[in-house]
Amino acid sequence: MNSIRVSLKRDENGMTAVIEFLSAFTLFLMILTAFLSLAQLEMGSNDTSVDRLDRAAAQGLDRMTSDGGWFVPTFDDGTLDYSNSTSEWHIQPIERLNQGIVLAGLMDGHRLDFNRIDSLSNITEDNLARGLGLSGKYSLYLEIKITESDTPNRANSTLFSGGTERGTAQASSSSFKEIQVGQEKFLLILEIHNGGRKANDLHITEISPRSVSGSPEWIEMYNPNNFAIDMNGWSLTHASPNQNTNLLLRTGVISGNSLTILTGDPNSQNTGNADHIIDLGSEGFLGVGQLNMLNDGGGVVILSYTQLSEFQPYEVMRVTWGGDTGYFLTPSQSLVYIGDVYPPTVEDWETSNNPTPGILP
Repeated sequence: MNSIRVSLKRDENGMTAVIEFLSAFTLFLMILTAFLSLAQLEMGSNDTSVDRLDRAAAQGLDRMTSDGGWFVPTFDDGTLDYSNSTSEWHIQPIERLNQGIVLAGLMDGHRLDFNRIDSLSNITEDNLARGLGLSGKYSLYLEIKITESDTPNRANSTLFSGGTERGTAQASSSSFKEIQVGQEKFLLILEIHNGGRKANDLHITEISPRSVSGSPEWIEMYNPNNFAIDMNGWSLTHASPNQNTNLLLRTGVISGNSLTILTGDPNSQNTGNADHIIDLGSEGFLGVGQLNMLNDGGGVVILSYTQLSEFQPYEVMRVTWGGDTGYFLTPSQSLVYIGDVYPPTVEDWETSNNPTPGILP
């Protein structure tokens, strides 16, 4: 009987020891897990793709805020013309600027240069990315805003905001820097994305398919982006009961927040305050005088864009007249976009008896 009690006692002691060991081991694992999690937070992710994004964002913003930057033009064969490089990138014509490589530095000495910030609207997102040395698969988003100012109406205002939205990308990283200029404080934020759909939006704001005798047909477009847009990859389609015309644009750059007139004849075109004039008469898409390329009685013009990574263009905007729309234009009228819906519906247009090419309403 005593031997049985001794055996049970030993079993109880052994079970207690096992339980205590498992409890201690579980506590050890919990402490180890917490330590490793804390270490990962301090050291960053061990995902190499995220590390590359982090490094690209930090280095990119550092390059933009280290000095005034530089511009290197290219020869016709694509090689760099170093002998004509300059640090005055912000005073270069927009066409020349986007035919080379530009590192868009934003500093003049040790101060933020507002002229250089304004000139960001002459650079495409892709050209800025090349100048920062980003991989071709990366896109970016840049924002510059005033966080503090002794002038009330400038506080919390945005000087520049443009690029690819983070929500369209697979992964993203951001870097920011605060810069003091006098009594104002500026915040610069650079986001680098792995992929993402480029923010290439253009708005058709007015169209004149029935020109007054001797005058050209024309289309007015507005670029709502802060970055410039390269017209390579954009296309226009005109469809009517009598004819269909397609035009793939291959050249031209439209600056940010600017107006552009597409015309059948630049020499006789009323341009208003338009920033850019593009001749589509020589391309056979728009007519002048008795040469009608857009159908007077009714038709549709479609503006499309093809992403470099895609094969099919997607429709950005369309405008329709005649037929069931109720928009039957006389030679002295145009069709004006009046809505705030994008892309617009047929109801977002109206006829105007006073066409204003190059002037937004």
